Amino acid sequence: MVRAPLPKENKREMFGVADQLLGASKIKIMCADGKSRMGRIPGKLKKRMWMREGDLLIIRPWEFQDDKADIIYRYTRTQSSYLARKKAIPETINIF
Repeated sequence: MVRAPLPKENKREMFGVADQLLGASKIKIMCADGKSRMGRIPGKLKKRMWMREGDLLIIRPWEFQDDKADIIYRYTRTQSSYLARKKAIPETINIF
């Protein structure tokens, strides 16, 4: 069994897939609601957790600017495949 945190709906979190690395701690993300957003990697994840294109992420859209989001968590490949098998990932972004 693999431990994997899930997005919290009451905190407006959702799944997203890293689409394109833009540099300067920014990533273009395809979100579960069908929108493409600009994601910001916070400082506590910057050196600790390296991001690649195709990574499954938990994101939180900004309340005042809906086309931007903060990255909360990055799943490993094992966690992504586990969530895909359990059908926890929405079909719109399930590439695993």
